[in-house]
Order: sequence, then C-alpha cells, then structure tokens
Amino acid sequence: MARLMFDKILIANRGEIALRVIRACRELGIQTVVVYSEADAHSLPVHLADEAICIGPANSRDSYLNIPAIISAALISGAQAVHPGYGFLSENADFSEVCREHGLVFVGPPPEVLARFHDKAATRAAMKQAGLPVIPGSDGPVRTASEALRIAESIGYPVMLKAKAGGGGRGMRKTGSARDLQRLWDQARNEAKASFGDDGIYLERCLEGVRHVEAQILVDDAGTGLCLGERECSIQRRSQKLIEEAPSASINEALRQRIKQLATDAAIRFGYRGVGTFEFLVDSRGDPYFIEVNARIQVEHTVTEAVTGVDLVKEQISLATGAPLSFSEEQIWVHGHAIECRVNAEDADANFAPSTGTLTTFLPPAGPGIRVDSHCFQGYEVPPYYDSLLAKVIAWGRDRPEAVARMQRALDEFTVVGVTTNISAHKRILSSELFRNGQVTTHLIDTVGIEAIAG
Repeated sequence: MARLMFDKILIANRGEIALRVIRACRELGIQTVVVYSEADAHSLPVHLADEAICIGPANSRDSYLNIPAIISAALISGAQAVHPGYGFLSENADFSEVCREHGLVFVGPPPEVLARFHDKAATRAAMKQAGLPVIPGSDGPVRTASEALRIAESIGYPVMLKAKAGGGGRGMRKTGSARDLQRLWDQARNEAKASFGDDGIYLERCLEGVRHVEAQILVDDAGTGLCLGERECSIQRRSQKLIEEAPSASINEALRQRIKQLATDAAIRFGYRGVGTFEFLVDSRGDPYFIEVNARIQVEHTVTEAVTGVDLVKEQISLATGAPLSFSEEQIWVHGHAIECRVNAEDADANFAPSTGTLTTFLPPAGPGIRVDSHCFQGYEVPPYYDSLLAKVIAWGRDRPEAVARMQRALDEFTVVGVTTNISAHKRILSSELFRNGQVTTHLIDTVGIEAIAG
C-alpha cells in the first residue's frame, strides 16, 4: 500500500546531486535536510536546504560514509526518508537496512534488492544463468593476485579488474599483461575499499572496440516495470563517463528494442524496485553483453529526462512511498536528442590530472535547449577530497545535429576561471568526425588520446 508523500527528506550526499534532489523535493512540497562535511560548510546545497547538519570532517569515511552520523541526523531532524543520491552509500544494503530499522524510508531499492545486486560478480553470474549474454570472466570475487593471474591466463588478456560493490569507474583497472595485473591489483582493491567500503574485485575479459549502452529502468512495488529507453555512454576516460546522450546514435532500432526487452525482463524477474539502470557493452557486430546493474539514480539521468519529459528524481521519490508508476509504457514518447557533457576540474592535456582552487569566475551557459546542473558559484572553493565534477551541461535538440550545435554553443559560453577544466576537451571531441558519426568506443580516449580523436 502506498504511503502518503513525505513531509521531510534527508539528503545523504553532496554537490550537484544534493542540489538536484533539493529542487525535486521543493517542487513536491517536501522539506529537505542536507548533511555535510566540514569541507562543504559553504556549499550551495547547505545554503538552499531547509536544514543542514554537519556530520564530520572532509574525509568521506568520516562524513558521507559515516552511517551512524547520517542516521542520527535524520532522526534528530525528524526526516521520514533518506535520499542517498549516487555514489557514497547509494547502493549500500547495510545502510538501507539501518534506515529501515530506524523507521526511515530509503529512497532507492530495499536492502534485499541492494544485497542481490551489490555483488557485481554474483549479479553477472545470475544474469548468465537467466540467459543474458555476459562477458567471459571470473565466477565471483577473486581473493588474491595469484588467483587473479590464473583466471586472467585462462580467459586471455586484456582483462578488467572491477569492484564487485560499486561502479563509476572506481576500483576498475585495465590490465594488458600479468605484470600489469600484479602492479594494479592493490590499487584497484584500495580504491574499491575507499569508495565503497568493500575491496572485493572480480575479473572480466576486456572487449576492445565496444560501446557502452545502458537502459533506464523503473519498477514499482507491485512489480510493474518499464524502460525509459537507452543512453549511449561510450565516451569515457579511465572508465569514467565524460559525455552521454539519449537515444544512442550507434545502435539500430532492432538492437534498441532487444536491449530494452532484456533489461525490462531481467529487472522484473529479479525483483528490482525503484529507479536504476541495466548496463551493456555492444561489440562491433552489434551483439550486447550485460555487465552490471546500477541500483540508483545515475549522473546522466538528465538526458533521459530531456527526451522523455519524465522527472526521474520525483518519480524515484514517489516510488519510495509505494505508489505505482505514474505513467505506462504507451505514454512514453522519446522526443528529439539530448547530450550531456560533464565539466570536471581536471586537465585533459595532463592525463586528466585533478585541479583545485577558488572559482574567481563561474558563468554557466543558458539559452534555448540548454540545462546546467551545478552546485558551483563564483567564489566557490573546489575541494580536493571528492569527485571533480563541477557541472553537467545538457543540450536538447530536435535531432542530434541540433543537440550537438547547441552543446558547442553552450561550451563556448561557459566561462570558468580559478581551476583548469575539461571544457576544451569536450569541444575537441564534439567537433571530431568520429563523434559526429557515432564511432567513438569506450577505450578510444585512453588508447589514442583526445588529440588523436579530434585529429
């Protein structure tokens, strides 16, 4: 049975996603509480939320990953629900369970579902058993480097080391030889531990020349599920996405429908609940391979919103009350094309080295078809402790060429002074023939560099 809409939600995150949730809640008439670290004391979410509670020092382990502090803040503030955003605790089954034990609604899948999909290796095995195509790899998490070496030899190099407890490129390393694997093994485990509190790693054969296509899934408590189409996320650096678009420009209608059906059927079969994505790699022959489930709102949810008109964060909050989906499959209409560029504080010409400092000028673009999601402002100090994302620029057009043209115009307008950004890299990619023809693959930037792509 559906609950009444919440009166107050605590947002257990920071940056642009915290601000995005605040805005959705305000439109729904819900009060918001944000928790923040000492480093984020002067952030925009802290200023715009109805309440703000400091939960610890800058280090994520002592603040945004500090479950007791977050739960205490929720109870003290009188919040009825907790929205985890993305990253941090958004896919943590223990956090979802603790919320439930304290009478708080976790705005996301319930702990049973998160536990089911938390282990990416186990999820991969379950999907394989259910008949979904998967990439060759280990049957589960690998305990030691020596065991990883044996498996890598059996499936063949190159091999991807992947965190079983998370995504977003963290804890992920590409290894081209036994020497690479030995060198990167501890790096991958340590990064996975720092990002997700779990150092488990599994192995997959690294497919070359593939594209990354993900399906946006929504399932209500009655088990009614649907897919809001797909997104293309192939432009990546170090396995982290840079540019996303909807719909994909690189797949045909038959493959689009196949991915949609595979994702929807699997989500319903395995009891998924809430908003999430089923992710696939598509090889040069057009064959899709399931890789993982992201049981949360995605950074790139914006492009799906742009082409469907569905507010995914509001829908996510509504589903958390137990309400049914607010629309049917027949009511979904994909209109036009949308592209998102992630503007990061990093130097693309110096191997994407992070950049920190104070934004002495921050003038985001505007105009027809442009949306900017950002927590930044003039005078904002970019901290060195968290993800380098400054803003997401989303351009919508009636077709892909118009969306590209609008994005190029928007990036030309975007002025950031005080830190180095990747705006110039985005411009080079967008102007390249490879991008315009939809031929960019997931490893292209890491393999040949942005200059070669723009060539």
